[in-house]
Amino acid sequence: MGCLVSTPNDTGGKNPKNVGEIMVFVPGLRIPKPVDFVLPLNDGLSKNLVERLSALRTRIVVMAGQEAPRSAKSRRTATQHGGSTLADLRQALEDYLPVLLGLVYKGNKLQNKLQFSWLNQEDDAEETTMSDSWYEVLSVLHLMAMLTLSQANFLLLSKASTDGYQSKVSEECRRTSIDLLLKAAGYLDFAVKHALPQFPPEDRKDLPLDLAEEVLEALCLQALGQVVDIQLGMAIDSIQATMAVKRRLACEMVKYWHQAQENIVNLPLANRWGEKHKLFVKWKHNEAKAAAYYYHGLILDEGNTERFHMMAVAALQAAEQFLKESKKACESFNITPPLSRNPPVWRTSSKYLSEKIAKDVQMKRDTLNHELIEQTAPALPDFALSLTPDEYSLPSVDPSWNDILQSESLFPSRQDAI
Repeated sequence: MGCLVSTPNDTGGKNPKNVGEIMVFVPGLRIPKPVDFVLPLNDGLSKNLVERLSALRTRIVVMAGQEAPRSAKSRRTATQHGGSTLADLRQALEDYLPVLLGLVYKGNKLQNKLQFSWLNQEDDAEETTMSDSWYEVLSVLHLMAMLTLSQANFLLLSKASTDGYQSKVSEECRRTSIDLLLKAAGYLDFAVKHALPQFPPEDRKDLPLDLAEEVLEALCLQALGQVVDIQLGMAIDSIQATMAVKRRLACEMVKYWHQAQENIVNLPLANRWGEKHKLFVKWKHNEAKAAAYYYHGLILDEGNTERFHMMAVAALQAAEQFLKESKKACESFNITPPLSRNPPVWRTSSKYLSEKIAKDVQMKRDTLNHELIEQTAPALPDFALSLTPDEYSLPSVDPSWNDILQSESLFPSRQDAI
Protein backbone atom coordinates (compact mmCIF):
# COMPACT_ATOMS: atom_id res chain seq x y z
CA MET A 1 0.00 0.00 0.00
CA GLY A 2 2.15 3.07 -0.28
CA CYS A 3 4.58 4.70 2.04
CA LEU A 4 3.83 6.58 5.20
CA VAL A 5 5.38 9.82 6.39
CA SER A 6 4.66 11.20 9.86
CA THR A 7 6.11 14.54 10.86
CA PRO A 8 6.84 15.00 14.59
CA ASN A 9 4.66 17.51 16.32
CA ASP A 10 6.34 20.89 16.75
CA THR A 11 3.41 23.21 17.24
CA GLY A 12 5.41 26.40 17.70
CA GLY A 13 2.34 28.35 18.73
CA LYS A 14 0.07 27.06 15.95
CA ASN A 15 -2.47 25.65 18.40
CA PRO A 16 -5.32 27.94 19.45
CA LYS A 17 -5.14 29.41 22.94
CA ASN A 18 -8.88 29.75 23.45
CA VAL A 19 -11.82 28.13 21.66
CA GLY A 20 -14.61 29.84 23.57
CA GLU A 21 -17.88 28.16 24.53
CA ILE A 22 -18.30 24.42 24.00
CA MET A 23 -21.39 22.24 24.22
CA VAL A 24 -20.31 19.60 21.68
CA PHE A 25 -16.62 18.64 21.75
CA VAL A 26 -14.76 18.74 18.44
CA PRO A 27 -11.05 17.85 18.60
CA GLY A 28 -9.99 20.50 16.12
CA LEU A 29 -10.20 20.13 12.35
CA ARG A 30 -7.75 17.95 10.43
CA ILE A 31 -6.52 20.12 7.57
CA PRO A 32 -5.49 18.74 4.16
CA LYS A 33 -2.24 19.89 2.58
CA PRO A 34 -1.89 20.53 -1.18
CA VAL A 35 -1.43 17.55 -3.52
CA ASP A 36 0.11 17.43 -6.99
CA PHE A 37 -2.37 15.46 -9.12
CA VAL A 38 -0.79 16.24 -12.49
CA LEU A 39 2.52 14.39 -12.40
CA PRO A 40 1.27 11.08 -10.89
CA LEU A 41 -1.99 10.89 -12.89
CA ASN A 42 -1.23 12.55 -16.22
CA ASP A 43 -0.47 9.28 -17.99
CA GLY A 44 -3.53 7.46 -16.66
CA LEU A 45 -6.34 10.03 -16.67
CA SER A 46 -7.64 12.69 -19.00
CA LYS A 47 -6.46 16.24 -18.47
CA ASN A 48 -10.01 17.37 -17.67
CA LEU A 49 -10.44 14.76 -14.91
CA VAL A 50 -7.06 15.53 -13.39
CA GLU A 51 -7.85 19.24 -13.38
CA ARG A 52 -11.25 18.59 -11.83
CA LEU A 53 -9.79 16.49 -9.03
CA SER A 54 -7.16 19.15 -8.42
CA ALA A 55 -9.66 22.03 -8.42
CA LEU A 56 -12.10 20.32 -6.05
CA ARG A 57 -9.39 19.43 -3.55
CA THR A 58 -7.67 22.82 -3.78
CA ARG A 59 -11.00 24.43 -2.90
CA ILE A 60 -11.14 22.25 0.24
CA VAL A 61 -7.53 23.06 1.19
CA VAL A 62 -8.25 26.78 0.95
CA MET A 63 -11.61 26.66 2.76
CA ALA A 64 -10.32 24.38 5.54
CA GLY A 65 -7.27 26.57 5.99
CA GLN A 66 -9.53 29.59 6.39
CA GLU A 67 -11.98 27.82 8.72
CA ALA A 68 -9.35 26.51 11.14
CA PRO A 69 -8.18 29.98 12.34
CA ARG A 70 -11.80 31.11 12.72
CA SER A 71 -12.55 28.05 14.84
CA ALA A 72 -9.42 28.72 16.88
CA LYS A 73 -10.62 32.18 17.88
CA SER A 74 -13.92 31.09 19.37
CA ARG A 75 -16.50 28.44 18.61
CA ARG A 76 -19.20 31.09 18.88
CA THR A 77 -17.45 33.70 16.72
CA ALA A 78 -16.44 31.18 14.09
CA THR A 79 -20.04 30.30 13.32
CA GLN A 80 -21.84 33.53 14.06
CA HIS A 81 -23.54 33.42 10.66
CA GLY A 82 -25.44 30.23 11.47
CA GLY A 83 -22.59 27.88 10.71
CA SER A 84 -22.73 28.79 7.02
CA THR A 85 -18.96 28.51 6.50
CA LEU A 86 -19.01 25.06 8.08
CA ALA A 87 -21.90 24.00 5.85
CA ASP A 88 -20.09 25.36 2.77
CA LEU A 89 -16.96 23.39 3.57
CA ARG A 90 -18.99 20.23 4.15
CA GLN A 91 -20.68 20.76 0.77
CA ALA A 92 -17.24 21.13 -0.86
CA LEU A 93 -16.27 17.76 0.64
CA GLU A 94 -19.49 16.19 -0.63
CA ASP A 95 -18.74 17.55 -4.12
CA TYR A 96 -15.21 16.13 -4.02
CA LEU A 97 -16.04 12.67 -2.70
CA PRO A 98 -17.78 11.16 -5.81
CA VAL A 99 -14.85 12.20 -8.00
CA LEU A 100 -12.31 10.95 -5.46
CA LEU A 101 -14.03 7.55 -5.30
CA GLY A 102 -12.91 6.77 -8.83
CA LEU A 103 -9.40 6.38 -7.41
CA VAL A 104 -10.51 3.63 -5.03
CA TYR A 105 -12.69 1.79 -7.52
CA LYS A 106 -11.87 -1.88 -7.07
CA GLY A 107 -8.69 -2.74 -8.88
CA ASN A 108 -7.74 0.86 -9.84
CA LYS A 109 -3.99 0.83 -10.36
CA LEU A 110 -3.84 4.54 -9.55
CA GLN A 111 -5.04 4.03 -5.96
CA ASN A 112 -1.53 4.30 -4.51
CA LYS A 113 -0.04 6.84 -6.90
CA LEU A 114 -0.79 10.00 -4.88
CA GLN A 115 0.72 11.26 -1.64
CA PHE A 116 -2.10 12.57 0.58
CA SER A 117 -1.08 14.62 3.60
CA TRP A 118 -3.27 15.87 6.47
CA LEU A 119 -2.49 17.81 9.63
CA ASN A 120 -3.46 15.88 12.78
CA GLN A 121 -5.05 17.14 15.99
CA GLU A 122 -4.83 14.26 18.51
CA ASP A 123 -1.74 12.40 17.33
CA ASP A 124 1.79 13.26 18.44
CA ALA A 125 2.77 13.51 14.77
CA GLU A 126 1.87 16.92 13.39
CA GLU A 127 0.94 15.50 10.01
CA THR A 128 0.55 12.10 8.37
CA THR A 129 1.13 11.35 4.69
CA MET A 130 0.04 8.11 3.04
CA SER A 131 0.05 7.01 -0.60
CA ASP A 132 -3.37 5.40 -0.46
CA SER A 133 -6.55 7.00 -1.75
CA TRP A 134 -8.56 5.23 0.97
CA TYR A 135 -6.65 7.37 3.48
CA GLU A 136 -8.03 10.39 1.66
CA VAL A 137 -11.57 8.98 1.72
CA LEU A 138 -11.30 8.24 5.44
CA SER A 139 -9.93 11.73 6.13
CA VAL A 140 -12.78 13.31 4.16
CA LEU A 141 -15.40 11.33 6.12
CA HIS A 142 -13.74 12.35 9.40
CA LEU A 143 -13.72 16.03 8.44
CA MET A 144 -17.37 15.84 7.33
CA ALA A 145 -18.24 14.43 10.77
CA MET A 146 -16.25 17.09 12.63
CA LEU A 147 -17.88 19.89 10.65
CA THR A 148 -21.32 18.45 11.40
CA LEU A 149 -20.49 18.27 15.12
CA SER A 150 -19.32 21.88 14.94
CA GLN A 151 -22.65 22.91 13.41
CA ALA A 152 -24.47 21.15 16.26
CA ASN A 153 -22.26 22.95 18.76
CA PHE A 154 -23.18 26.31 17.26
CA LEU A 155 -26.90 25.60 17.48
CA LEU A 156 -26.63 24.57 21.15
CA LEU A 157 -24.86 27.73 22.22
CA SER A 158 -27.44 29.87 23.97
CA LYS A 159 -28.85 32.91 22.25
CA ALA A 160 -29.78 36.07 24.12
CA SER A 161 -33.41 36.04 25.16
CA THR A 162 -35.69 38.82 23.96
CA ASP A 163 -36.77 39.48 27.54
CA GLY A 164 -33.19 40.28 28.47
CA TYR A 165 -33.19 38.00 31.49
CA GLN A 166 -32.23 34.51 30.38
CA SER A 167 -30.25 32.89 27.62
CA LYS A 168 -31.89 29.90 26.03
CA VAL A 169 -31.80 27.46 23.14
CA SER A 170 -34.99 27.08 21.14
CA GLU A 171 -36.66 23.71 20.72
CA GLU A 172 -36.13 24.00 16.96
CA CYS A 173 -32.37 24.42 17.45
CA ARG A 174 -32.28 21.46 19.81
CA ARG A 175 -34.14 19.23 17.35
CA THR A 176 -31.91 20.33 14.47
CA SER A 177 -28.87 19.63 16.64
CA ILE A 178 -30.16 16.11 17.25
CA ASP A 179 -30.40 15.56 13.49
CA LEU A 180 -26.85 16.85 13.01
CA LEU A 181 -25.44 14.69 15.82
CA LEU A 182 -27.07 11.58 14.36
CA LYS A 183 -25.71 12.49 10.92
CA ALA A 184 -22.19 12.93 12.32
CA ALA A 185 -22.51 9.58 14.09
CA GLY A 186 -23.49 8.06 10.72
CA TYR A 187 -20.32 9.33 9.02
CA LEU A 188 -18.18 7.95 11.87
CA ASP A 189 -20.02 4.63 12.01
CA PHE A 190 -19.52 4.16 8.25
CA ALA A 191 -15.84 5.06 8.59
CA VAL A 192 -15.36 2.35 11.21
CA LYS A 193 -17.37 -0.38 9.51
CA HIS A 194 -16.58 0.23 5.84
CA ALA A 195 -13.60 2.56 5.31
CA LEU A 196 -11.15 1.22 7.91
CA PRO A 197 -11.53 -2.40 6.69
CA GLN A 198 -10.10 -1.29 3.32
CA PHE A 199 -6.69 -0.99 5.00
CA PRO A 200 -4.59 -4.14 5.53
CA PRO A 201 -3.82 -4.70 9.25
CA GLU A 202 -0.18 -3.74 8.76
CA ASP A 203 -1.22 -0.36 7.30
CA ARG A 204 -3.99 0.44 9.78
CA LYS A 205 -1.42 0.73 12.53
CA ASP A 206 0.20 3.58 10.57
CA LEU A 207 -2.94 5.70 10.62
CA PRO A 208 -2.81 8.69 13.00
CA LEU A 209 -4.67 8.41 16.30
CA ASP A 210 -7.22 10.89 14.96
CA LEU A 211 -8.39 8.10 12.63
CA ALA A 212 -7.88 5.14 14.97
CA GLU A 213 -10.89 2.85 15.30
CA GLU A 214 -11.19 3.55 19.04
CA VAL A 215 -11.23 7.33 18.53
CA LEU A 216 -13.80 7.13 15.73
CA GLU A 217 -15.95 4.82 17.87
CA ALA A 218 -15.66 7.17 20.84
CA LEU A 219 -16.69 10.20 18.78
CA CYS A 220 -19.67 8.27 17.39
CA LEU A 221 -20.77 7.27 20.90
CA GLN A 222 -20.26 10.83 22.14
CA ALA A 223 -22.58 12.12 19.42
CA LEU A 224 -25.25 9.60 20.48
CA GLY A 225 -24.70 10.46 24.15
CA GLN A 226 -25.20 14.14 23.44
CA VAL A 227 -28.42 13.38 21.58
CA VAL A 228 -29.75 11.71 24.74
CA ASP A 229 -28.47 14.65 26.78
CA ILE A 230 -30.57 17.00 24.65
CA GLN A 231 -33.57 14.68 24.92
CA LEU A 232 -33.22 14.62 28.71
CA GLY A 233 -33.11 18.41 28.78
CA MET A 234 -36.30 18.54 26.73
CA ALA A 235 -37.92 15.98 29.06
CA ILE A 236 -36.98 18.09 32.10
CA ASP A 237 -38.64 21.09 30.45
CA SER A 238 -41.79 19.10 29.65
CA ILE A 239 -44.53 18.73 32.25
CA GLN A 240 -45.68 15.56 30.44
CA ALA A 241 -42.41 13.62 30.83
CA THR A 242 -42.55 11.16 33.71
CA MET A 243 -39.77 10.49 36.21
CA ALA A 244 -39.38 7.03 34.65
CA VAL A 245 -38.73 8.57 31.24
CA LYS A 246 -36.11 10.91 32.67
CA ARG A 247 -34.41 8.04 34.51
CA ARG A 248 -34.31 5.88 31.38
CA LEU A 249 -32.76 8.69 29.33
CA ALA A 250 -30.17 9.39 32.03
CA CYS A 251 -29.29 5.68 32.32
CA GLU A 252 -28.90 5.35 28.55
CA MET A 253 -26.67 8.42 28.56
CA VAL A 254 -24.43 6.77 31.18
CA LYS A 255 -23.93 3.74 28.90
CA TYR A 256 -23.02 5.83 25.85
CA TRP A 257 -20.45 7.88 27.77
CA HIS A 258 -19.09 4.79 29.54
CA GLN A 259 -18.49 3.08 26.19
CA ALA A 260 -16.88 6.24 24.80
CA GLN A 261 -14.53 6.40 27.79
CA GLU A 262 -13.64 2.72 27.46
CA ASN A 263 -12.55 3.33 23.86
CA ILE A 264 -10.04 6.11 24.55
CA VAL A 265 -8.99 5.73 28.19
CA ASN A 266 -5.79 3.85 27.34
CA LEU A 267 -4.91 5.64 24.09
CA PRO A 268 -1.85 7.94 24.08
CA LEU A 269 -3.87 10.90 22.79
CA ALA A 270 -1.62 13.95 22.61
CA ASN A 271 -1.24 17.39 21.04
CA ARG A 272 -3.37 19.07 23.76
CA TRP A 273 -6.64 18.21 21.98
CA GLY A 274 -6.14 14.60 23.03
CA GLU A 275 -5.95 15.37 26.75
CA LYS A 276 -8.91 17.71 26.43
CA HIS A 277 -10.85 14.96 24.66
CA LYS A 278 -10.34 12.53 27.54
CA LEU A 279 -11.37 15.13 30.12
CA PHE A 280 -14.53 15.97 28.19
CA VAL A 281 -15.62 12.33 28.15
CA LYS A 282 -14.81 11.96 31.86
CA TRP A 283 -16.82 15.10 32.65
CA LYS A 284 -19.89 14.06 30.67
CA HIS A 285 -19.74 10.49 31.99
CA ASN A 286 -19.81 11.68 35.60
CA GLU A 287 -22.50 14.25 34.80
CA ALA A 288 -24.65 11.50 33.26
CA LYS A 289 -24.18 9.27 36.32
CA ALA A 290 -25.19 12.15 38.60
CA ALA A 291 -28.45 12.58 36.67
CA ALA A 292 -29.12 8.83 36.50
CA TYR A 293 -28.63 8.25 40.23
CA TYR A 294 -30.70 11.33 41.04
CA TYR A 295 -33.76 10.16 39.10
CA HIS A 296 -33.21 6.56 40.25
CA GLY A 297 -33.18 7.78 43.84
CA LEU A 298 -36.41 9.72 43.42
CA ILE A 299 -38.16 6.64 41.99
CA LEU A 300 -36.82 4.38 44.73
CA ASP A 301 -38.14 6.83 47.32
CA GLU A 302 -41.65 6.18 46.04
CA GLY A 303 -41.41 2.70 47.61
CA ASN A 304 -43.41 2.03 50.74
CA THR A 305 -40.72 0.50 52.95
CA GLU A 306 -37.80 1.93 54.90
CA ARG A 307 -35.54 -0.28 52.80
CA PHE A 308 -36.53 1.62 49.66
CA HIS A 309 -36.02 4.94 51.43
CA MET A 310 -32.49 3.93 52.50
CA MET A 311 -31.65 2.86 48.95
CA ALA A 312 -33.04 6.16 47.69
CA VAL A 313 -30.76 8.15 49.98
CA ALA A 314 -27.77 6.05 48.92
CA ALA A 315 -28.60 6.75 45.28
CA LEU A 316 -28.99 10.46 45.93
CA GLN A 317 -25.68 10.54 47.80
CA ALA A 318 -24.06 8.85 44.80
CA ALA A 319 -25.62 11.53 42.57
CA GLU A 320 -24.13 14.20 44.81
CA GLN A 321 -20.67 12.62 44.65
CA PHE A 322 -20.73 12.13 40.87
CA LEU A 323 -21.84 15.74 40.45
CA LYS A 324 -18.77 16.86 42.42
CA GLU A 325 -16.55 14.67 40.24
CA SER A 326 -18.25 16.07 37.15
CA LYS A 327 -17.52 19.65 38.22
CA LYS A 328 -13.87 18.81 38.84
CA ALA A 329 -13.52 17.21 35.40
CA CYS A 330 -15.35 20.16 33.83
CA GLU A 331 -12.97 22.65 35.44
CA SER A 332 -9.95 20.60 34.33
CA PHE A 333 -11.37 20.39 30.81
CA ASN A 334 -11.85 24.15 30.54
CA ILE A 335 -8.38 25.09 31.85
CA THR A 336 -6.60 22.51 29.68
CA PRO A 337 -5.30 24.26 26.53
CA PRO A 338 -6.90 25.31 24.35
CA LEU A 339 -8.93 27.12 27.00
CA SER A 340 -12.72 26.88 26.85
CA ARG A 341 -15.77 27.79 28.89
CA ASN A 342 -19.30 26.59 29.48
CA PRO A 343 -22.13 28.56 27.87
CA PRO A 344 -24.80 30.15 30.12
CA VAL A 345 -27.42 27.56 29.19
CA TRP A 346 -25.20 24.77 30.58
CA ARG A 347 -24.43 26.71 33.74
CA THR A 348 -28.15 27.23 34.31
CA SER A 349 -29.05 23.52 33.89
CA SER A 350 -26.04 22.41 35.95
CA LYS A 351 -26.99 24.78 38.76
CA TYR A 352 -30.57 23.47 38.66
CA LEU A 353 -29.46 19.84 38.97
CA SER A 354 -26.90 20.70 41.65
CA GLU A 355 -29.45 22.52 43.77
CA LYS A 356 -32.07 19.79 43.35
CA ILE A 357 -29.63 17.04 44.34
CA ALA A 358 -28.31 18.93 47.37
CA LYS A 359 -31.81 19.78 48.57
CA ASP A 360 -33.20 16.25 48.16
CA VAL A 361 -30.16 14.56 49.71
CA GLN A 362 -30.35 16.76 52.79
CA MET A 363 -34.10 16.30 53.11
CA LYS A 364 -33.83 12.51 52.93
CA ARG A 365 -30.92 12.42 55.38
CA ASP A 366 -32.95 14.35 57.88
CA THR A 367 -35.77 11.79 57.80
CA LEU A 368 -33.63 8.68 58.34
CA ASN A 369 -31.28 7.39 60.98
CA HIS A 370 -27.79 8.03 59.59
CA GLU A 371 -26.64 4.63 60.79
CA LEU A 372 -29.23 2.96 58.59
CA ILE A 373 -28.29 4.76 55.40
CA GLU A 374 -26.52 2.43 52.99
CA GLN A 375 -23.06 3.49 51.89
CA THR A 376 -23.17 1.54 48.62
CA ALA A 377 -25.35 2.98 45.89
CA PRO A 378 -27.91 0.64 44.33
CA ALA A 379 -27.25 -0.55 40.80
CA LEU A 380 -28.75 1.51 38.03
CA PRO A 381 -31.37 -0.14 35.81
CA ASP A 382 -29.88 -1.66 32.64
CA PHE A 383 -31.90 -0.24 29.76
CA ALA A 384 -31.25 -1.21 26.14
CA LEU A 385 -29.79 1.61 24.07
CA SER A 386 -32.43 3.07 21.77
CA LEU A 387 -30.39 5.20 19.38
CA THR A 388 -28.47 4.25 16.26
CA PRO A 389 -26.43 6.49 13.94
CA ASP A 390 -28.04 7.71 10.75
CA GLU A 391 -27.41 5.28 7.91
CA TYR A 392 -24.77 6.59 5.53
CA SER A 393 -23.37 5.15 2.32
CA LEU A 394 -20.82 6.46 -0.13
CA PRO A 395 -22.17 8.24 -3.22
CA SER A 396 -21.81 6.68 -6.66
CA VAL A 397 -18.61 7.29 -8.57
CA ASP A 398 -18.89 10.54 -10.51
CA PRO A 399 -20.00 10.13 -14.17
CA SER A 400 -16.76 11.80 -15.31
CA TRP A 401 -15.14 8.39 -14.70
CA ASN A 402 -17.58 6.47 -16.94
CA ASP A 403 -15.33 6.14 -19.97
CA ILE A 404 -12.27 5.37 -17.88
CA LEU A 405 -14.09 2.66 -15.92
CA GLN A 406 -14.09 0.57 -19.11
CA SER A 407 -10.30 0.67 -19.32
CA GLU A 408 -8.76 -2.77 -18.86
CA SER A 409 -5.40 -1.16 -18.16
CA LEU A 410 -6.65 0.69 -15.08
CA PHE A 411 -9.51 -1.53 -13.92
CA PRO A 412 -8.74 -5.18 -14.52
CA SER A 413 -11.21 -6.09 -11.76
CA ARG A 414 -14.00 -3.69 -12.56
CA GLN A 415 -16.65 -6.33 -11.92
CA ASP A 416 -15.83 -5.94 -8.19
CA ALA A 417 -16.38 -2.18 -8.17
CA ILE A 418 -17.41 -0.41 -4.99
